[in-house]
Amino acid sequence: VGEHDLPGAFADYELKPREYELSVAQTILRVHTRVADLYNGPMNQTEEQLRLTIEALRERQEHELINNREFGLLHNADFKQRIQTHSGPPTPDDLDELLCRRRGTKFFLAHPRTIAAMGREFNARGLYPDHTDLGGQQVPAWRGVPILPCGKIPITPERTSSILAMRTGEENQGVIGLRQTGLPDEYEPGLSVRFMGID
Repeated sequence: VGEHDLPGAFADYELKPREYELSVAQTILRVHTRVADLYNGPMNQTEEQLRLTIEALRERQEHELINNREFGLLHNADFKQRIQTHSGPPTPDDLDELLCRRRGTKFFLAHPRTIAAMGREFNARGLYPDHTDLGGQQVPAWRGVPILPCGKIPITPERTSSILAMRTGEENQGVIGLRQTGLPDEYEPGLSVRFMGID
């Protein structure tokens, strides 16, 4: 009598998991002292140039997040999670199939032209997408899931594109923002700006 021997147990894990290299985005802003001296009113030219540079840098980061071959969302989607449309432009049936592939989808990302093509398909079937409130704005939605435009998703020469079904948040094992805070000379979360001096 007593306890039975267990045959064995192990933790299932990948021996060689996929690794992602860290990537840095950086640039140098040069402002001629005459520009700062002569054109500083009514706006601080250095601050405005810095704002525009940061916007361009953030745009590049967004593009890389979607399209980078190493870590971009389009290139790292599991092949079992990808679907093809039934007959050309995305239909309501295609969106339903995409929704059933993922649990907890928070929103769709699609190129604006893809969203327009979806709208035409919906109208041809006599359907009209719902609208939902997202941050105080009314956005189109399908089955309560917002459809958001993303100009970073490419359209091929054959006029095909992709739609991303996004699950977000750490609690849902979804996409999360990885911006380190507390950087030296931090200007915004995850962004530091250093004055390099005058040459």
